[in-house]
Amino acid sequence: MHSYRTAKYGIGQVVRHRFYPFRGVVFDVDPSFSNSEEWWLSIPEEIRPSKDQPYYHLFAENSETEYVAYVSEQNLLPDESGEPVRHPQVDEIFDSLQDGRYRERGTRRH
Repeated sequence: MHSYRTAKYGIGQVVRHRFYPFRGVVFDVDPSFSNSEEWWLSIPEEIRPSKDQPYYHLFAENSETEYVAYVSEQNLLPDESGEPVRHPQVDEIFDSLQDGRYRERGTRRH
């Protein structure tokens, strides 16, 4: 039996990584870890997060590139820069950026 916590960050929120120089917008949330064991073990042990916490799918960017990231709640902080995220898929799902959060478009494609 898992004790799920309420996710701290919501869909559309802009966040940044606590240790690594990247930021992104949340487009999906898993209530607890749901990636491969291999992926989890690839994280350096000294910063490897617990599996029993929300994990976030991000349209992410760093200074060089855009990509999709999967990050534990403990390793995220709110991004307070107010800057838009330049990942090309942001416009497919979200409308305008207001107060550090993107609004979802009217229809979701699932």
